[in-house]
Amino acid sequence: MVVLNSKQRKILERYAQSMNAMVQVGQGGLSPEIINHILSVMKTNELIKVKFNEFKDEKEELMRSLEEQTDITVVRIIGNTAILYKAAEKKDKRVYEKELSKAQ
Repeated sequence: MVVLNSKQRKILERYAQSMNAMVQVGQGGLSPEIINHILSVMKTNELIKVKFNEFKDEKEELMRSLEEQTDITVVRIIGNTAILYKAAEKKDKRVYEKELSKAQ
């Protein structure tokens, strides 16, 4: 998990604003299958949105649990949507690294 300051969070929020949710949490909650799906989506996308159709009251605890289980960082939870960030494994594939490093 990467620790982001407020400026870095704002940068990532700006990029995520025009995105659609790539993962939806439904009746199964944050099951191992959903966690694996999030991890597979994050292999090709550094920044994604996760929409909560169910478990809306538990979304903060579920996202905290996801951070503890994986190396994904929760940028922000807005309404029933969470913005997640994980830097690409290959440095040449990192889209946001340069701008995030300027905001430190």
